Amino acid sequence: MTDTNQATASQYPASLTVLYDGACPLCRREIAVYRDLQPLQPGSSVCFADISNTAVPLPAGTSREQLLARFHVQGRDGQLLSGAQAFLALWAALPGWRWLALIGRMPGAGWVMERTYLLFLRWRPMLQRWAARWD
Repeated sequence: MTDTNQATASQYPASLTVLYDGACPLCRREIAVYRDLQPLQPGSSVCFADISNTAVPLPAGTSREQLLARFHVQGRDGQLLSGAQAFLALWAALPGWRWLALIGRMPGAGWVMERTYLLFLRWRPMLQRWAARWD
């Protein structure tokens, strides 16, 4: 079951599907920020799929463990992006975040973002525990 932030999203294939860990308190908070935003392109949609829910189907060739380990988005064409590239694709689709996507497309910025994201992933378990205390 995939949640959408637009009533018309079922009429169109999702322009972007965000595959997120709904069991992660950090991820839930971040997705809540994105969920209420309308995509910049008319007729496009951003859907959100909680892949911690075992009833949610996975993209072909992936495992739940793989998808839960990093942030992923899947485009309408089926292309799966992860880490910094996934964030850049999502930010480019949403108002108020496009400026970050533009900065991230500058030479070398994607590399720095990916390295920063890898560092975050090392700290993620501890941050999740802290965030869970706030829930």
